[in-house]
Amino acid sequence: MSDAAVHDVAPRLVYFDDLTEGERHRTATRSVTEADVVNFAGLSGDYNRLHVDIEFAAATPFGERVAHGLLVLSIASGLCTRLPVSEAMQQNILGLLDLQCRWPAPTRIGDTVHVVLTVTDLTPTRSPGRGVVTMRRDVVNQRDETVMESTWKLLVRRRPADDRNGAGR
Repeated sequence: MSDAAVHDVAPRLVYFDDLTEGERHRTATRSVTEADVVNFAGLSGDYNRLHVDIEFAAATPFGERVAHGLLVLSIASGLCTRLPVSEAMQQNILGLLDLQCRWPAPTRIGDTVHVVLTVTDLTPTRSPGRGVVTMRRDVVNQRDETVMESTWKLLVRRRPADDRNGAGR
């Protein structure tokens, strides 16, 4: 082994003040599998026939089984946590304040999805140490169809007051 020192480089922390409205991030992709749908049904107790019954689902307008909407939301959340900006913010997220979702198209078993995260609003709170970050998270499949649109409002720690002048990325 070499005498060279090994250093673990901690990611730079991202605060409310480091974000900018309009900034966008794209996640890695992930395929939605049969196992995902079956395991989510078991975990959630949601055995809706549209998700678990091949014959029933074939007779619906979708023509086949589709993934649970909440499974797609969960996958989106997981993909976003792996973004470098999200990893750098984790220590400063104080809570999820609001979440709104809609599913304009189905996610089919076998679809490969990714998330486009856009910071849409930054609102300081009355408390000088906090701000509300609003993010739009759109889940897009391999056909470039948006299958889920969501808005997340997070309470995020602000950079310490004595360090705000040097804020920014």
